Amino acid sequence: MIGKHSASDPDFTSDQKIKLLSSGRAYFELLIRLIEHARENIQLQVYIYEPDETGQQVADALIRAAKRKVKVYILVDGYGSQGLKRSFFRQFRENGIHFRFFKPLFKSRDFYVGRRMHQKMLVVDAQYAIVTGINIGNRYNDKPGQPAWLDFGVYIAGEVAVWLCKWGWTTWRNFKRIKNAPCGPPLTAVDFGYDHIGTVRVRRNDWVRRKYEISDTYKAILGKAQTRVIILSSYFLPGYAVREDIKGARRRGVQVEVIVCSRMDVPLVKDAERFMYSWLLRQGVKIYEYSGNILHGKLATCDDEWMTIGSFNVNDLSARASIELNVDIKSKPFVREVTDKMEYIMSRKAMRVNADNFTQHNGWWHRLIQWFAFKFLRLIFFLGTFYIKQEDPRGN
Repeated sequence: MIGKHSASDPDFTSDQKIKLLSSGRAYFELLIRLIEHARENIQLQVYIYEPDETGQQVADALIRAAKRKVKVYILVDGYGSQGLKRSFFRQFRENGIHFRFFKPLFKSRDFYVGRRMHQKMLVVDAQYAIVTGINIGNRYNDKPGQPAWLDFGVYIAGEVAVWLCKWGWTTWRNFKRIKNAPCGPPLTAVDFGYDHIGTVRVRRNDWVRRKYEISDTYKAILGKAQTRVIILSSYFLPGYAVREDIKGARRRGVQVEVIVCSRMDVPLVKDAERFMYSWLLRQGVKIYEYSGNILHGKLATCDDEWMTIGSFNVNDLSARASIELNVDIKSKPFVREVTDKMEYIMSRKAMRVNADNFTQHNGWWHRLIQWFAFKFLRLIFFLGTFYIKQEDPRGN
């Protein structure tokens, strides 16, 4: 890892400028502002890029950058962005932008088999970066009568952006080794504002290359926590290993709180999630169902000391069948800010699941549906990334 390492952990780089980001108008304003100030190169990699108003606003900013002779590279997932028609992405290529789809292992007109590129990041001039769970599209933005899906990310200015630039090039080149990636930051910098100074490390999951760094982070959070763990996850289906880690944390007296969605864009997943509720409640885990618009965030905090944030959902699809990108952050003020936001969501924007009420209202028919949903999704996750194509695929 480049940069000034933390004395306690060589994977971490200290003295990074960081700022918590939330989905919505302010997020896209910063995204476009970063693009507009680019001088040398831009790397945008995202699971879903929607051809809607927000997608066009970002596209216009990227095209303006290309006309300033900035080298722009856009990589989107072949399944997640299948709604991106040729008529839309032609504008990229016509203006000198390098654009391509991340391809699966196998696909046909109706089926898709293989890993997803689920990571979401923007790197500008190897100097500024965003790592997030937020895709490009109206549903992640604030529109009249349509609040953004709840999601989070982090803005980073510092040497970690050089590392992310190199990772972006590795992904763009289909994971071929690159000796001289163009990732030297400019000599001058622009101050985009930051709230904290933190120690940061980049974490990846990629089952093809046997990288399970984010999974290891979650194991460390649950295994080392002394008092409290908060997990916000949009598709919370923990596998056996994570369930054992949760059980171990609870045995040590650690308070474990999980924030999930009360409703989803994919109802089958919500049924599968609720199948897990009985087990979680027996362990003493506090479950909160977010009652606002769709919850899409992915993060976890540990004792107000450190945390992880990015594209990783707590399920086997993210753990074993996707390319995921998170950053771990050590900064008490930053983690305190995140914890405060999570506490606000739990107290004002969510309903806690009561064990007695859940058991009373979750009859045998509901339990059967939930069991089937859980087993079906576990099978799909075990087989790998497999989709039956839909007309309007939803983000995750």
